[in-house]
Amino acid sequence: MKDKVRVAAGQGFWGDLLSAPVDQVRNGPIDYLMLDYLAEVTMSIMQKQRARDPQAGYARDFISLMREILPDIVEKDIKVMSNAGGVNVAGCADAIRETARDLGLGGKLKIGVITGDDVLPRLQEFIDSGIEINSMDSGEPLANILDKVQAANVYLGAGGLVEALGRGAQIVVGGRLTDTGLTLAPLMHEFGWTFDNWDLLSAGTIAGHIIECGAQSSGGNCQYDWRNIPDLANVGFPIVEASPSGEFVIAKHENTGGRVSVQSIKEQLLYEMGDPLEYITPDVVADFTSIQLEDAGENRVRLYGITGRPNTEFYKVSIAFSAGWKAVGTLVYSWPEALDKADAADKILRKRMDRLGAKFDLIHTEFVGVSSTHGHLAGNPSPDIPEVQLRVGVRGQNRSDVERFTKEIAPLILTGPPGVTGFAGGRPKVEEIMAYFPALIPKHLIETKVEIVEA
Repeated sequence: MKDKVRVAAGQGFWGDLLSAPVDQVRNGPIDYLMLDYLAEVTMSIMQKQRARDPQAGYARDFISLMREILPDIVEKDIKVMSNAGGVNVAGCADAIRETARDLGLGGKLKIGVITGDDVLPRLQEFIDSGIEINSMDSGEPLANILDKVQAANVYLGAGGLVEALGRGAQIVVGGRLTDTGLTLAPLMHEFGWTFDNWDLLSAGTIAGHIIECGAQSSGGNCQYDWRNIPDLANVGFPIVEASPSGEFVIAKHENTGGRVSVQSIKEQLLYEMGDPLEYITPDVVADFTSIQLEDAGENRVRLYGITGRPNTEFYKVSIAFSAGWKAVGTLVYSWPEALDKADAADKILRKRMDRLGAKFDLIHTEFVGVSSTHGHLAGNPSPDIPEVQLRVGVRGQNRSDVERFTKEIAPLILTGPPGVTGFAGGRPKVEEIMAYFPALIPKHLIETKVEIVEA
């Protein structure tokens, strides 16, 4: 058993800093590279992509990254953990294998392929079997929106990842694998942690939570003393240095920018936390109130004393469904009386939409630069505001009404208040709304499948 395992974060979301995973692999020693690509809305985007092209539906950025770093991965024996497979895990694995062969690495690595999270084809079966699947937000039954569902994916835990590593996989890819599981699984595999040691599982889960958003725990998006965080242009992404006892240190490579501090870790711990006593994952219920943390040197924070409780009998399932259409338009009004002009333009626009008979579920107006961020807490605006962006969004079930709205923005330039500047980009784009339907489903209904393929 190793006395230390280093798990490095390389991506916090699909579209994160492309150089980060390359730097993690090349700038110092690591054992695992963890790449988190998925968010709730990402799955529905990928589902639409696959509907248009059966070969699509996964994070293509992952493949271009593998092309760049696979030689390093093989040479240094670094293992890669990722949920880049989206809704087409098999297609993603095939692309990895093809890339490896193009690089002359055929036969030199094994790929773990984890499936079972995509339950879209089974939703009707669940309903017909009397399984209650209701929104965790509203209590609405799934049957009410079944005909509009675009994607349905269960959050799978560390189990499949641990199995794939145990079967020799060097690159593991899946669909809706939990962010935290991508870090927890390597620690379970290397240290022999069992699935019922709740304190150790909680420690590994919290380690994963800290690094799942990439540089957000190493200085990026950090509120505390943000002006003095050094060299964010060269920010170092976080690394977990874990011990068999469950204690771990968050660090980053030397000679990189950003800052790992007690404050930056605390800010990330609060991110998407919910009830601090019950951070529920498929693997464990982690207790954030048990966390002890302390400065362990420059850009090093030690965490210890973490406890947890048994996991639940349910998986969370993320369901995305079509919920109408939306469009957002903007105009910028300049001084003098910029806010008054923007406010008058908003009233004119609404009257014109009423006259046209357009029906919307919601019309939402923001005055960017005045109150869009803090609302009424912004207080009374200065009469000398130099410029204000009027941003108006509409949402409705009738696409033609939303399209009509998009045609009424530009005419305000010559038929409304004076001083419009900065108008560009043409008419606003009409977009389909993907709404989120979180639910619970009994674990015994879900089968995680692990396949090992050779490049």
